[in-house]
Amino acid sequence: MSTPTFTPQREAVADQQADETAEADRPWVTVVWNDPVNLMSYVTHVFMKVFGYPEEKATALMLDVHHKGRAVVSSGPRERMEGDTATLHGYGLWATIQHDS
Repeated sequence: MSTPTFTPQREAVADQQADETAEADRPWVTVVWNDPVNLMSYVTHVFMKVFGYPEEKATALMLDVHHKGRAVVSSGPRERMEGDTATLHGYGLWATIQHDS
């Protein structure tokens, strides 16, 4: 009777590394949340001023915030999204960063 030979399981390590790589490849996004304070025209103005969006795009994003409760307004490296979030806070908007899903 022969003894079975066991080989190390490399799949688990490879899967973990693939998950970490996928996580690192996902961009960060800045999300603006609906609030009961700011006027819709003001939010549109902020999007145009901060991001240079044309009025139509800024209005569409503002309507997403208003109707859906949130909108992704920018994406990129974490440091830039942190800066965008801080800038939006300076304008009185509720914003957070998160990994894009």
